[in-house]
Amino acid sequence: MSVRSVESQPTAQAAPLLSLEELRTQFQATGEERYHHKHPFHLLMHEGKLSRGQLQAWALNRYYYQSIIPIKDSIILSRGPDPVFRRAWRKRVVDHDGDATSEGGIKRWIKLAEATGLDPAQVRAGQGILPATRFAVNEYLNIVRNRSLLEAVASSLTELFSTKLITLRVEKLRQHYPWLAGGLDYFEARLYQAPEDSQFAVNYVYDNAKTRAEQDLAIQALRDKCDILWAQLDALYFAYVQPGWPPPGAFRIEAV
Repeated sequence: MSVRSVESQPTAQAAPLLSLEELRTQFQATGEERYHHKHPFHLLMHEGKLSRGQLQAWALNRYYYQSIIPIKDSIILSRGPDPVFRRAWRKRVVDHDGDATSEGGIKRWIKLAEATGLDPAQVRAGQGILPATRFAVNEYLNIVRNRSLLEAVASSLTELFSTKLITLRVEKLRQHYPWLAGGLDYFEARLYQAPEDSQFAVNYVYDNAKTRAEQDLAIQALRDKCDILWAQLDALYFAYVQPGWPPPGAFRIEAV
């Protein structure tokens, strides 16, 4: 290839900026391709094919993810130089940690875990969580600590897709696992929290990504977050579905 032909090729830096709708479309396409709504573990859940023990393993391991969400958001909050941004973002911490008027998402998830039959103290202590769960979730903290603030914000945008999955999940959990009905408050709250949060985050990325290269970094951050969610379910499937090999120290499903 000649020097001239190389020079004539457009780079990501020189590519035109995506419009707000084009950027949103790119985010949505990422979710359709990579979000964990298509994972075999979730498909089994929605078909009513998971045992109580498998749901316990899911609730326990997912708790570790839930527990770091306010930590993740506190890191992002601490990096925000703009008070308007910080005021908007800090509600996410309250949504999960709670305050004087609200119990918060973490406590609601404990209720869900308890509804599966788990000991709440065991869940809070993280006893039996899969090593792969810890690695995947801790990588999410690495993203928000070590990449740009723009990428950290973009990594939260799985909220764009979560409302649809949560709506389906609540329907299927009630249908197939009626004994979980008292533990579904977490999902009910996210149905109105997630759309508000994602709208702010999309607008922030659009307003602050000044080049196409920065927009592409934001899209990649969302892809990486989707991979983290998928990896958590891979670990659950391997340990508790097929081949069913939980590692030493991990939660064990009790024989019925």
